[in-house]
Amino acid sequence: MKRAIRIASILTTAALMTASLAACGGSGDGGGSGSGEGKLAKISLFQSKVEIAGPLEALAKKYTEETGNEVDVWGSAGDNYISQLQAKLNAGEGPTIFSVQPGAEAQKYASYYVDLSNEDYVKNIAPGLSTEIDGKTVGVPIGVEGFGLVYNKDLVRPDEVTDLESFTSVLQKFKGEGKNGISLSQEAYFLIGHIINTPFSVQDDPKGFVEKVNSGEVKMADTPAFQEFARFMETIRENSVNPLEVTYDSQMGDLAAGKSAMVHQGNWSYGMLSEFGDLNVSMMPLPLGGNDKLAVDLPAMWVINNKATEAQIEAAHAFIDWVFNSETGKNAIVNEFKFIPSMTNIEAPNLDPLSQAVFEATQSGKTIPWALNYFPQGIIINDLAPITQEFFLDGSITGEQYLQKLDEAWAKAPK
Repeated sequence: MKRAIRIASILTTAALMTASLAACGGSGDGGGSGSGEGKLAKISLFQSKVEIAGPLEALAKKYTEETGNEVDVWGSAGDNYISQLQAKLNAGEGPTIFSVQPGAEAQKYASYYVDLSNEDYVKNIAPGLSTEIDGKTVGVPIGVEGFGLVYNKDLVRPDEVTDLESFTSVLQKFKGEGKNGISLSQEAYFLIGHIINTPFSVQDDPKGFVEKVNSGEVKMADTPAFQEFARFMETIRENSVNPLEVTYDSQMGDLAAGKSAMVHQGNWSYGMLSEFGDLNVSMMPLPLGGNDKLAVDLPAMWVINNKATEAQIEAAHAFIDWVFNSETGKNAIVNEFKFIPSMTNIEAPNLDPLSQAVFEATQSGKTIPWALNYFPQGIIINDLAPITQEFFLDGSITGEQYLQKLDEAWAKAPK
């Protein structure tokens, strides 16, 4: 970023210093450069994840202690975050740094982003996790999450589940033994929202494909990946416990007890699984079309508000660089925020086994995105879940008919 002549008169010197400070002044979040030599402008940060609100405030205090620079962390708004962010931006009182979810939400606020492409800290973003709009890197991922087939390592191995045929054979084997080979559960995202991500995400351009489905240019029923996905759903219906009889809690309990060999879940599920003791579990991909990648993406990313002053933008770059490159910042991401690192320069030696699987996939680039981030708002809960419930209740509905119903619902859903 953009970082003196002897003055005979002390009065003149004082006047120049005052003018310099005034020139760095900013808006309501304290744009002044401060009184200390080299001190950067005070900035503000607003983000959506309630669970890191406390640790983030503590990290901001450590940043001030180490650098002398100040970051005002605004209280996390939880479910009201977007409405509050929108109101602040509309009023011209937006934060210097704020968080957005990749996908439709990120696109909505694209006009506010500073181009981060030439900043050193973005060079460490793990493969496939950089968010670009119009060819520019605009956000920094603060952590990643992933989902796939969470499995009991004492019951099944990844090399036994590599395609539809082997997946079906494994389910049939466990059914014959009185066990559940795969468990979905009745909650909308755990029933259909996450598992349908795979046929979208294995497309060459997942976002573009979603847009074509939105416009009616393509149909799921006519697409090979979805035709195979329907066969996966048919074999799940035929060879496993009806997911409408399964809750998330019972799903976790059955996996821990060895009653189920696999569940379609994410790394977050280890929080409940760990209550059952030290389990021998890991995560593998849903092998649709031979897919060998976990679905990994960003719950949120930090962006810099281009409506901030130049001094505030410089200070925001400095803070983000410190978070992702200082030992204090890197330690907070892993040990205080409990995030799976999204940066290749951050080590994570003590992750739980599911987070470790996601971390390894992230570092190696063996990931597919969360195309569901681009779905029309509310379609999973309002449209896809009811149709999938009907599919599991009525065994006469074929996979082809199931896809046709999904296409019809998608066409009618608000875009």
